[in-house]
Amino acid sequence: MHIAIIMDGNGRWANRQGLPRQEGHRAGAVRVREITEECARRGFEQLTLYCLSSENWKRPKQELDFLMSLLHEYIVSQRANLMEHEIRLSIIGRRTGISEEILHEMDQTVKMTANNKGLRLCLAINYGSRSEIVDAVKKIVKETIPCEKIDEDCISNHLYTSGMPEPDLLIRTAGELRLSNYLLWQLSYAEIWVTEKCWPDFDVSLLAQALDDFSKRKRRFGGLLSER
Repeated sequence: MHIAIIMDGNGRWANRQGLPRQEGHRAGAVRVREITEECARRGFEQLTLYCLSSENWKRPKQELDFLMSLLHEYIVSQRANLMEHEIRLSIIGRRTGISEEILHEMDQTVKMTANNKGLRLCLAINYGSRSEIVDAVKKIVKETIPCEKIDEDCISNHLYTSGMPEPDLLIRTAGELRLSNYLLWQLSYAEIWVTEKCWPDFDVSLLAQALDDFSKRKRRFGGLLSER
């Protein structure tokens, strides 16, 4: 089971509480740990979280600085927890715009957890699906792969997510009904579940609700189900 989540609504949650936006992001980080541990407990193969999109750089510098500080804090402080739960960290997205210090800590945590056998936690940071596809095409061109050899598998193998399973379920919080340039290739046949709750309010009970609804879906993958 591979779940992808668009963690939306941190700022709106903070505004409703009469708090600064950064407190919404801080509360959201707490949910990341809770939901990650629950997915690990359930024995899922992968959890992919949309942490920072390539479009988020348009936000105010003060908010971006806080997000980078929070990312640095999470990457370092959660190492022991990741090791305890046998969680393997992966990070997808472009590295441009992220400080060398944070990149170093990201790389250290990825290396430290590389041999863990449990859940793969994939963080999409400075990620945009269109950029990912552009980068994949550039790799294919650079490798001078003949056009007759380029098929869906070839493209998949050149994406940031090469070697990862495609998501089975996409969860989006805060009620928005769009993909927001997230895993456009990989989500082709994923089931989608949306809640009006903002990410800081997305708890284990809501995850269970999403999974229960998913279990009742009839996945056809473009075909037809057999009549009984």
